[in-house]
Amino acid sequence: MGPRLVSVSISFGGMLIFAMMLGLVSDAISEKLDSLRKGRSEVVEQNHTLILGWSDKLGSLLNQLVIANESLGGGIVVVMAERDKEEMELDIAKMEFDFRGTSVICRSGSPLILADLKKVSVSKARAIVVLADDGNADQSDARALRTVLSLTGVKEGLRGHIVVELSDLDNEVLVKLVGGELVETVVAHDVIGRLMIQCARQPGLAQIWEDILGFENCEFYIKRWPQLDGMQFEDVLISFPDAIPCGVKVASRGGKIILNPEDSYVLQGGDEVLVIAEDDDTYAPGALPMVWRGSLAGDFIVPKLTEKILLCGWRRDMEDMIMVLDAFLAPGSELWMFNEVVESERERKLIDGGLDLSRLVNITLVHREGNAVIRRHLESLPLESFDSILILADESVEDSAIQADSRSLATLLLIRDIQAKRLPYREAMVTRGQRGSFSRGSWIGEMQQASDRSVIISEILDPRTKNLLSMSKISDYVLSNELVSMALAMVAEDRQINDVLEELFAEEGNELHIRLAELYLHEGEEMSFYEIILRARQKREIVIGYRLENAERAVINPPNKNKRRRWSVKDVFVVITEKE
Repeated sequence: MGPRLVSVSISFGGMLIFAMMLGLVSDAISEKLDSLRKGRSEVVEQNHTLILGWSDKLGSLLNQLVIANESLGGGIVVVMAERDKEEMELDIAKMEFDFRGTSVICRSGSPLILADLKKVSVSKARAIVVLADDGNADQSDARALRTVLSLTGVKEGLRGHIVVELSDLDNEVLVKLVGGELVETVVAHDVIGRLMIQCARQPGLAQIWEDILGFENCEFYIKRWPQLDGMQFEDVLISFPDAIPCGVKVASRGGKIILNPEDSYVLQGGDEVLVIAEDDDTYAPGALPMVWRGSLAGDFIVPKLTEKILLCGWRRDMEDMIMVLDAFLAPGSELWMFNEVVESERERKLIDGGLDLSRLVNITLVHREGNAVIRRHLESLPLESFDSILILADESVEDSAIQADSRSLATLLLIRDIQAKRLPYREAMVTRGQRGSFSRGSWIGEMQQASDRSVIISEILDPRTKNLLSMSKISDYVLSNELVSMALAMVAEDRQINDVLEELFAEEGNELHIRLAELYLHEGEEMSFYEIILRARQKREIVIGYRLENAERAVINPPNKNKRRRWSVKDVFVVITEKE
């Protein structure tokens, strides 16, 4: 009896211990699975792109990074935000684009906590992108500043650079002070403001900027080509069959990038060439072709005419936009400001922002108060007389992309309708007949012909609104979130490109321009693209593409550059040239 009792006791004890161990193992596995599901586990990747934060721009940014990594067979992008991992993965799965071999890993955590940063292998990332929060600009930039401080405190150090998206230009100095050499900044609001001004003055420039900033078409690359050492820049220009050289990264000047250098500049040892190309592995220098230069078709003096521009709405950086316009426009130009801010309050806001009204030399400010979505208020303006109209995402609704876009779209439709009603009937009929895409009596047909009279640039925040505008063809547009995402992705892939973009956006240095073909050639003249490149060099311009008279889109970095073709004086060329 005793041995049986002992054996039964041992059996029960063993079962009890086994059950306890099984429970402990089960709990451990459940805890581990829960940790994995909630994004608390450590990322073991290296050489990845790390995105800190979550905003409306994430979809466009991921899409651009995916396209950039396609030639490598895909890459790894890690997203860390203070959201649930499963929610983030669900939102990313809803994004309608092909990931093309790129893996996107989500983790839940705060960039202000060093343990969370360690969890996403921050020290092994090749680039770190800090996204601005949707909402208040100052709060968003303050958080970005704290994130940069947190990143500089990583004990292991950082392998990659930090790309910080800021909302306000005034906060850029602080972030650069804290981040030092590690940081590249992209000030979203400032970039879009400057692009709007450039695109308003040159219809069609918005599409060209989309092509150059995005990775889908052609973009900027910098590479060293030892076989070009000792060659003049004029010859370098026609040495790449599949790319267009735009500048030189000069080794003797500490790696400074010089856009559009002198023809006589001779490439030295260590110099790198900045080009516009399809991808970093799609171009290489070839044999130097024989190209006939010829002479310019006529007088190249492009008269700077006075302009009359209308700004609808009020932006945070209004004073910066006014200063940029004053630098760009001809003396005697008028800038009309139409918004709901009281006139006395406007002056105070502009002065607080750092604008000295007495230093404006080229423009005169004309103030009008009113609501841009009320027809009666808009009808009080001479809408038919403006060269350009800029519809801004108003400061009062900029926190809500859909609300801001609805307002912009309503303003656009009202302005075009008022313009159409004021144009002479006969002229409207002729122009509408040429357009031909809508019936003669349709309201959208009337607004389309009005769009030939003045350029309207709408600041659009949501990509879905873009489709509405591009279908109607009644407005050129600037798509804020998408263009900023493109710039962020480009700087994340190669930080040197930020210097190039900053110069092209700034008031001084070089910029993109659209030139009429008649400045370079005669009607029906047969020339190759290389010949046009060399002809434009007589005015120190770099031709990067063209748009034919009847084409809807421009061709950047065209193929078969040595093939001759017949041109029309109504074609246009896209050039990089010094600001006038």
